[in-house]
Amino acid sequence: MSFFIHLTLSRFNNMKLHTTNYKNTFIETSEDIPVSKAEIPPVKRNRTLADIQFEMITEHPYKFTSDDVMFECYAQKNDISLKDRADARRVFFSKGQACFRSSALAKRYGFGIHHNSEGKVAIFPMEGEDYKNLVNDDAVTKVKAMRNKRK
Repeated sequence: MSFFIHLTLSRFNNMKLHTTNYKNTFIETSEDIPVSKAEIPPVKRNRTLADIQFEMITEHPYKFTSDDVMFECYAQKNDISLKDRADARRVFFSKGQACFRSSALAKRYGFGIHHNSEGKVAIFPMEGEDYKNLVNDDAVTKVKAMRNKRK
């Protein structure tokens, strides 16, 4: 275990863990999204959060919770070893984290993010029939992704 994780764990051992998970909720694209149809995040030399999120969710819809995806992004970006991940996850969620409402998938690339009744996530392109069905489903709570710019 890295010294930083060990030191931080000793400080946060008894603290409440935060979550980014929603249940039975659909995050719609932001009001000021710059695209008219969904785009796959481009793969760059250094992987972006949107690229990691897109890959995880499209390859495994409804397998991961938002917390799983957000932590995996953090772990990959910070080269956290597999053996240190359980402790690093506790440290990561010992403070509040941004949820999918702030994800570029919903703010920039045109994907809605659905959290099912178990909190597992899948994404849907804004022009698709599934997206429209979720928007019109009264049994699903809807929230908008955060705006890209202030009003």
